[in-house]
Amino acid sequence: MSCWAPGCPVLSMCRGLAALPVTCLERAKDLKTRLGILLHKPELGHRIGTSSKLQLGSRRRDSSQEVLEWRESFDQLLKSKSGVTAFHTFLKTEFSEENLDFWLACEDFKKTRSKTKLASKANRIFEEFVQSEAPREVNIDHETREITRKNLSGATSACFNEAQAKTRTLMEKDSYPRFLKSASYQDMTRQATSCGISKRSHT
Repeated sequence: MSCWAPGCPVLSMCRGLAALPVTCLERAKDLKTRLGILLHKPELGHRIGTSSKLQLGSRRRDSSQEVLEWRESFDQLLKSKSGVTAFHTFLKTEFSEENLDFWLACEDFKKTRSKTKLASKANRIFEEFVQSEAPREVNIDHETREITRKNLSGATSACFNEAQAKTRTLMEKDSYPRFLKSASYQDMTRQATSCGISKRSHT
């Protein structure tokens, strides 16, 4: 159903969209599709519920601006859910996604309040990522591995801090710069920059 009466919000919105170049609209649509696909990856999918929508409403940011912020610092990338997912997708191409998975597991581990769950989670994370010959062993030195092993005897929310920090540094110094230079991120950046310039010129 359409409305063509003066002051109709539907008509106003259509006129606003018509003022933008077709190429910008196509790029924005493509960028939105890319981010949507990333956000619905099964390994790191994030479903946005009604309560989350209300929370996001007051601080909604343009997706193209968010993409550009990922290059400002590794922290900015890790703060963004879509950024983490895009980085995870990149790491999979280098067969090193276990580093980010371990970092994310540690972040989740720190939120655990039950002492019983803390101990069981700690052992599970250690067996999967830290111990020698672990199925998804992260690249940390022997000393850090042994310190983490000893921390398990009295598991606290901080028992993986050193191993997590070493893994984070490795990603920041090694994988993150390559991610920024990757063809996929460069393509997203070009689209975001181009669309941003077009929007500013039509305001």
